[in-house]
Amino acid sequence: MKKYFVITIMLIFIIFPLSAQKTKDVLYLKNGSIIYGKLLEATDSLYKIRIYDGSIFIYPSHEVEKFVNEIPLYEGRKKCGLGFVVEAGVLAGAQSSDYKTPFSFNFLANITSNTRNIYGMGSGVEYLGQPFMPVFLEYKFLFSDRKTTPFIFFRGGKLFHLNGDAQNSDYINPQNSYKISYKGGGSFTIGTGISWVRDYNEIYLSFAYRNVHTSYSQNNYNNQPVTYKTSYNRLEIKLGLRF
Repeated sequence: MKKYFVITIMLIFIIFPLSAQKTKDVLYLKNGSIIYGKLLEATDSLYKIRIYDGSIFIYPSHEVEKFVNEIPLYEGRKKCGLGFVVEAGVLAGAQSSDYKTPFSFNFLANITSNTRNIYGMGSGVEYLGQPFMPVFLEYKFLFSDRKTTPFIFFRGGKLFHLNGDAQNSDYINPQNSYKISYKGGGSFTIGTGISWVRDYNEIYLSFAYRNVHTSYSQNNYNNQPVTYKTSYNRLEIKLGLRF
């Protein structure tokens, strides 16, 4: 349990510096426009600035009212549209399994509706003694549209084994060698977390109950197939970034 507490504290210390507000270069134009970005060049005749998506704009000095360095105004969360998420974490918890803290890495494509409802589909890689690929659907609900807000989420899907059959070889008694066939099973997640909007991205830390099923089959000494099933009931701790 102490190890999982340390992991959580480390994730929180990563989150807070990332979510801290940073100043940006700002051009106030005489036509009322406000341009945030990184000032690349300023002369008596022009201003050159690079905005968040990498685009570079050049403005003649006579079009610029003033240049300052300040914290950008918060313009609210995304009301609708597509997004992309990458996340990583662990499935922590006491278990009789040999794999005490399986690792999980996921990516998701999602769509926002009315700011607070987010629907997504995801996949990735999870190592539960063997590598598995999860495929799942997600629904996330934000409790507010503020810059920092808690949320709840639900996921459901299935795991698919990636490596094919394994071979357990006995070189002294070859007749005792056998193949092991792994399979993934159902996966269900329900959890909560907290989300921060930073610039044009969203960072979140989540905690969830995760139920995962896997199995493997092999022939016993009588050459009869036997299937062994494993169920994971874990605390899932993840750090994510949404673009």
